[in-house]
Amino acid sequence: MTEPLIDSRTQVILVDDDPHLRQALSQTLDLAGLRVLPLSDAQGLAGRIEADWPGVVVSDIRMPGIDGLQLLEQLHGQDPDLPVLLITGHGDVPLAVQAMRAGAYDFLEKPFASDALLDSVRRALSLRRLVLDNRSLRLALSDRQELSGRLVGHSPSIQRLREQIGALAGTRADVLILGETGAGKEVVARALHDLSSRRDGPFVAINAGALAESVVESELFGHEPGAFTGAQKRRIGKFEFANGGTLFLDEIESMSLDVQVKLLRMLQERVLERLGGNQQIPLDIRVIAATKEDLRQAADQGRFRADLYYRLNVAPLRIPPLRDRGDDILVLFQHFADAASARHGLPAHELQPAQRAMLLRHDWPGNVRELQNAAERFALGLELALDGQAESSSASQDLPPAQGNLSEQVEHFERSLIAAELTRPHGSMRSLAEALGIPRKTLHDKLRKHGLSFADSHVADAPEDTR
Repeated sequence: MTEPLIDSRTQVILVDDDPHLRQALSQTLDLAGLRVLPLSDAQGLAGRIEADWPGVVVSDIRMPGIDGLQLLEQLHGQDPDLPVLLITGHGDVPLAVQAMRAGAYDFLEKPFASDALLDSVRRALSLRRLVLDNRSLRLALSDRQELSGRLVGHSPSIQRLREQIGALAGTRADVLILGETGAGKEVVARALHDLSSRRDGPFVAINAGALAESVVESELFGHEPGAFTGAQKRRIGKFEFANGGTLFLDEIESMSLDVQVKLLRMLQERVLERLGGNQQIPLDIRVIAATKEDLRQAADQGRFRADLYYRLNVAPLRIPPLRDRGDDILVLFQHFADAASARHGLPAHELQPAQRAMLLRHDWPGNVRELQNAAERFALGLELALDGQAESSSASQDLPPAQGNLSEQVEHFERSLIAAELTRPHGSMRSLAEALGIPRKTLHDKLRKHGLSFADSHVADAPEDTR
């Protein structure tokens, strides 16, 4: 049986085969308020320490089995920055110097004062905290950059979603993703998995709505031979296959109430039984569910179990529909179009003002998936047609759909054109004003009027041109 991992609250691991010295040093560290784990040998120790464990190791050099130098090599094979302090006899000083060159933090020659040990351990702990803080900062920066590449856009709603994903990714919490068809629910689920400690485990995605009622339980929970007619051999279900990783359940609202009962039990107990079997199989999985429906309303109508809804709704993530993301529509479209052009080996195309206005006034019922398909057609040089609306040279194509009075329509169109032009690179306000065919003073006024900013443009403005 594998030994348990070292408790993250342990600050010092002390390894010494001399029981008297081990007890004396343990008492010294304990009286100083440090949590110490004393061990008589180093066998299997390296494998019990998790990455980013926030402690230090103090070890004697001369020990049977794995000695201090071998332990140092094993520990630094996993984490070169882990502080290892070595205890040496007089004759071991040359070995200790060799170990220092190999990366040991410090060595203490017997006999040594208690204060010397405490001083070295405390300095090592301070260094360890600094190293882990720097790692955490670098990881957070890397995660933000990765999320920006996956969830493209600058709107407040998408920025808030990226922040929520970053906050939840490193936790063990199950997540419920809410969003319309095509909004990017699987993209969010994969981001949660890839930014978590489970990233090296499996990511298993299953669309519950695409499973026939007759096979859904077997697909999810697996079955034993003879569980039902035609079950000739054991089948490992999706839950079990996802062990150690993440299971993404899309369209969870389509599950039958019977399957929901079994899912609830699995979520609560983290065990499953294959169909036709009695063995309880422990699971270490994270479940990310997704739905396009209001599950609370479905529960009120008896179509979804209320207890399962409350169990899943601990950490909800809501993906905003594309129509509510404003100028992200243009940023995303150009992102997908450029990627498609590169993929097909074609020159990139730039959107014209009338095309940008068409994209902004479209309702996008298919959300990001619909936009991506439209961008693919655009990259291939095909006509930009959206739900029957085709490109046209007619001036009427540049107007928003009839709503409100004429003044409101003009303002809507004016803002759309300026926002669209802001998505293109401009080195100065002068360049932007010239592209729009208006004086800079007028441009300043219109930016303030419509709540826009030159900072939204791709290239920073030169100071002398912002006046």
